[in-house]
Amino acid sequence: MKAEKDRVLIVGAGPVGLVSACCLSQAGIPVTVVETSRELPRDLRASTFHPPTLDMLDRFDVSRKLVERGLVCPTWQFRDRAEGVIATFDLGLLAGETNHPYRLQCEQWKLSEELRDLIEADSQIELIYGASAKGVRQDDDSVTLTVEHADASRQDLSGSFLIACDGAHSAIRKTLGISFDGLTIPEIFLSMSTTFDFVEAIPDLAPIAYLTDPSEWAVLLRTPSLWRVLLPTDPNQTEEQIKAPEAMERRLQALCPKSGPYDLVHSTAYRVHQRVASDYVAGRVFLAGDSAHLNNPLGGMGMNGGIHDAVNLCDKLVDVWNGREPIEITARYNRQRRKVAIETVQEQSLRNRKMMAENDPAARAAYHDELRRIVDDPVAHKDYLMRSSMIQSLRDLEEVA
Repeated sequence: MKAEKDRVLIVGAGPVGLVSACCLSQAGIPVTVVETSRELPRDLRASTFHPPTLDMLDRFDVSRKLVERGLVCPTWQFRDRAEGVIATFDLGLLAGETNHPYRLQCEQWKLSEELRDLIEADSQIELIYGASAKGVRQDDDSVTLTVEHADASRQDLSGSFLIACDGAHSAIRKTLGISFDGLTIPEIFLSMSTTFDFVEAIPDLAPIAYLTDPSEWAVLLRTPSLWRVLLPTDPNQTEEQIKAPEAMERRLQALCPKSGPYDLVHSTAYRVHQRVASDYVAGRVFLAGDSAHLNNPLGGMGMNGGIHDAVNLCDKLVDVWNGREPIEITARYNRQRRKVAIETVQEQSLRNRKMMAENDPAARAAYHDELRRIVDDPVAHKDYLMRSSMIQSLRDLEEVA
């Protein structure tokens, strides 16, 4: 019987926390996961899975199940709201580089659902619901997490390590005093989900389309059952004004006129932050996912990057647990994943936003010409896909000591 501290504690049972738990358990390491809510939020949050993320999830035989429940998208495109298609990217060019040469549109709660099913059948993983993290302390050999249960009682949990996957407002990050520097994007993002099939009205529309425009860019994403529309919105408006039914209807009709009103299933308005924690490692405590980094959703890199954090970190913890590496190897996790967050994810998502919102005619024309040049050149086309699909950033990590 292992001592109580001979386990890894994980705060947060979203995709990043659950992937971490499954990685560790698969290697024979006991895990305790604490989560505030038993119910899965079935909203549309993240919905894009990039090829290398699906490759990682293959180790749990989960990608196959997600493909069955999702929508395989072999192409995605940049469009201009007035001109139409600018460039269509063919992910089939990634064949041989990945087992999944496509993007998968599948709501993130389906991943959480599949992983929770695995965890419920796994005796090495304990999942404690209704518990929120209140503080953490550590010594040279262990970590102690204080949690508060729904009845306001408190409990100390002990482990060898702790992974904080508790989101943008991470209590663990705050307790450790780790700064979370960055910026807040000025505009509010309005996301609307509708049953209307935009393919019926927009010629040659790919299931993932980024629409540039000097006055109002847009993103159209198809999921298995709905289309999701993302629009920038004046931050001076209240949420009530932004989400007023007549206002949303007016904006949808301006984007794609149709007879009769749109059937809106869900809508949300939110502020977007670009932030990276100053350190992902504090002794035996580690940050992963949104607790470590936030970025705008243009490019679908948030959830994917978090899952990449989890796999990178857990593979190193397995080596430490089994005595193959000293704990100092986790400093490489910090160097590798912060580099990706700053130099790839943050840079790419900000560049995407700038490209889509550019209002200088000459700059817009230059962006569009460059995209056309890329897709017309097979080598440049594949190189662009290697970077936008997050494959290249993972390979570049091997050069980070």
